[in-house]
Amino acid sequence: MELELRHFKIIVAVAEAGSITKAASTLGLAQPALTAQLHRIERALGGPLFERDRKGARPTALGELVLSRARLLLPAVSGLREEAARFANNAALPGDTPARLRLGSATGPVLGGLVHQLNAAYPDLHVTTHVSWSSEELASMVADGRVDYTLVGVCGDAPPPSQPGLIWRTLATDPVFVLLSDKHPLADQPQVELSALAGWQWGATPGDGCFADCFAAACARAGFTPRTLYETDVNSCIDLVESGDAVVLCQPMFRKMPGVVPVPIAGNPLRWRNLIGWHPDGSAAAFSDQLVKMASTAYADVIARSTRYTEFLRDHPGFGVERPEAV
Repeated sequence: MELELRHFKIIVAVAEAGSITKAASTLGLAQPALTAQLHRIERALGGPLFERDRKGARPTALGELVLSRARLLLPAVSGLREEAARFANNAALPGDTPARLRLGSATGPVLGGLVHQLNAAYPDLHVTTHVSWSSEELASMVADGRVDYTLVGVCGDAPPPSQPGLIWRTLATDPVFVLLSDKHPLADQPQVELSALAGWQWGATPGDGCFADCFAAACARAGFTPRTLYETDVNSCIDLVESGDAVVLCQPMFRKMPGVVPVPIAGNPLRWRNLIGWHPDGSAAAFSDQLVKMASTAYADVIARSTRYTEFLRDHPGFGVERPEAV
């Protein structure tokens, strides 16, 4: 006999009622029919689930094991049914809002704020996220219909990821700053010459595209070749800076934290464009105008939390959030 959900409901009902008779009444079954069902279930599971006497029914060790699983399984299935029903009933939310939205993102500052805005504006919208360091991978996922929109970054004037057929819009263009230890001799300067860091080792988070080449070219123009470029995760980059083992390339709205300071690089030799992309035939493509606006607002909110970058933008109006244009 194959076990079904109704069998687990019987086991839980007997355990909670404490007797076959009371469980039969709760389930609306005749006692002989419930007893026969329970015997079949016990044979399928390989042993008795309850000790039965005049005082009622008490779970055996095997019964306790099965009960622990059943009490996890039944609520999970019930929740799945409810969620599936909501999803089916919300095949389309008001206007062009989809019932679900799958967002991809490379390392960047926008995703959290965008999800917050979506949850606040569309509480019935089911939002999922996928993060990857590879912009090309994310673009491929959009083209294949595995995500609806993706947030990526590209270096300077480099083109978007090479996946054909996608629409890309620019959310913002930012200078690349350098993250220094607060004990670094240049940490209190309004900006730092790239050449002044020639003797240091460098760190950056991973990514595809031409950023490493652009960085090497900027260093060459400044008259040096970087000793090392550690490619590692964000936390390790911060550790390297705090310990004085490296300086790290970072986004200008890097969140304030003790021990490290983001500082502009004189002349802004490195730029980073933040893009959002989607497929025009995607299931959520009709929501693009609204999502681009919300992503731009989320980006502006991130910038507003950074006093240093906000002050920088007053003197460099060519950076920051842009009026989104197709690229």
